[in-house]
Amino acid sequence: MLLMATTLSGCNLKDALSKNQSKKIINQEQAKEMLVKFIKETLLAGNPDTQVEVADIKEENGLYKIAISLKMGEQEQLVETYLSKDGKLFFPSAEMAMNIDEVTKQAQEAKKAAEEAAQQVAKEPVKNDKPVVDLFVMSYCPYGTQIEKGIIPVVEALGNKITFNLKFVNYTMHGDKEAVENMRQYCIIKNSPAKLVGYLKCFLKSKAGEVADAEKCMGALGINKVGIDSCMKTSNEQFGVKAGETAFNVNKEDNEKYGIEGSPTLVINGATVSSGRDSASLLKAICGAFKTAPAACQKKLSEATPSAGFGEGTGSSTEATCN
Repeated sequence: MLLMATTLSGCNLKDALSKNQSKKIINQEQAKEMLVKFIKETLLAGNPDTQVEVADIKEENGLYKIAISLKMGEQEQLVETYLSKDGKLFFPSAEMAMNIDEVTKQAQEAKKAAEEAAQQVAKEPVKNDKPVVDLFVMSYCPYGTQIEKGIIPVVEALGNKITFNLKFVNYTMHGDKEAVENMRQYCIIKNSPAKLVGYLKCFLKSKAGEVADAEKCMGALGINKVGIDSCMKTSNEQFGVKAGETAFNVNKEDNEKYGIEGSPTLVINGATVSSGRDSASLLKAICGAFKTAPAACQKKLSEATPSAGFGEGTGSSTEATCN
């Protein structure tokens, strides 16, 4: 919560004063109101929970000397600042001056650029005959498992009319067990791709996703455990996956290509897509990527959002991610 961390341009106090000879003076009340607005809306725009108040204001050396109180929860910081009497130059310290109009303009331009970038990312995917659906997850991210539960009925309904790829975010957040399970699923995709959906259905129904649950599901589906274990060992060496480390670079190139930042992220025909995590919403999102939607797109799938984490049942709709 440091005000100095937000400075964008500066000069020293002496030089700034010598160049700022405006005759238009604002009074102390105007100065307080203007400065609080500037700090809250521009300097601390990304910290809406921070309370900004003027603790004290007085004239000193041709400037307004203003003590700013910054509060976030139980923490409070008192910052001694200065403002030129015309309200044009703000000094977070005696060594740094900020042109309020220029900084506000820069902040507005940065916000506009970010909004345009977000719109570009969220654009609708290009339509084709057989949509490619890439779902990036972490195997123990509760929101990743949530969307997996939602998308499984969609994958089953559309079958070979789409190409569905389960991929992994290039880092883990839930301990070594996540790297192990990520790799197990990667090897199932590699060795027994037709059994992936069945494995996920079984594994996600378990209470906590333990190793014993994974092995039980593989056994029920006839997935060769010896082959999977061998693949996991070789793949860990190939991709440099090590115990105690969070890097998981099995799908590194695709993570970089699509700018993946968390689990889950849904990419359809190369475009990052926002969708509800219930089956009906996911079916709609994927079917919108067909040039000509197949009859399966008319199926009535559940509109209930699956529960986050392992186990069955429903939960609340959420846009939360692991990142």
